[in-house]
Amino acid sequence: MKLIIDVGNTNVKLALFSKKELVKTIVSEKITQNLISKFCLNTTISSSILSAVRDLNSEESRIVKNFGCKILKHDMRFPVNSKYISMESLGMDRLSAVIGAGCIFPKKNILVFDAGTCLTIDCLDSNMNYLGGRISPGLSMRFQALNNFTDKLPLLSSSKGAKFIGNDTNSSIISGVQNGIIAEVSNFISDYTKQNKDIIVVFTGGDCFFFEKELKISIFADPFLVLKGLNEILDFNE
Repeated sequence: MKLIIDVGNTNVKLALFSKKELVKTIVSEKITQNLISKFCLNTTISSSILSAVRDLNSEESRIVKNFGCKILKHDMRFPVNSKYISMESLGMDRLSAVIGAGCIFPKKNILVFDAGTCLTIDCLDSNMNYLGGRISPGLSMRFQALNNFTDKLPLLSSSKGAKFIGNDTNSSIISGVQNGIIAEVSNFISDYTKQNKDIIVVFTGGDCFFFEKELKISIFADPFLVLKGLNEILDFNE
């Protein structure tokens, strides 16, 4: 069994893999010794890896060291050829999601959307070349920004059936945020498809199922894409 730890901006995900099979997973607000011990109870861990988009505190670092985790770094070997100019500035969650998608859909042109705190778009071609992508505010961040940077706009969250044109403040905010992010995603997919045929579109992240429902095209939604990518990276460096 392999232990995978993904530390995001909001939550921590733990996963156990047997070869390429995801056996179980759990989401928590933080890493604790008790959490990992219970999660791995009666399981022999052969290897482990951790990816973090934020700095670990001293307690988290101590816990991870006790488990002998490999820390995902830019100087490790990866099963993709990166065209990113500065690997040191590339978020490892982005790269992991791309690698996970490439494992599921080998030798395909893939667009990977990670809909979490930020909305990231990453491109992988059929020769396993990672080309780069885009970063913009995620769904919740857009709602929060309207509330934080104005005096009177309320803090809202995503809602079913957003109107095309809002007829009050709340419905106008929901329309602007939700229809705006859908238009952004749809436009990128449309423009990229004009240059690259046979595109596979994959979504992951906490809001991936929002897009699965709202987009009028065929997509694959996999909330465990980053974990699967980390498992591939761990195997590639064994």
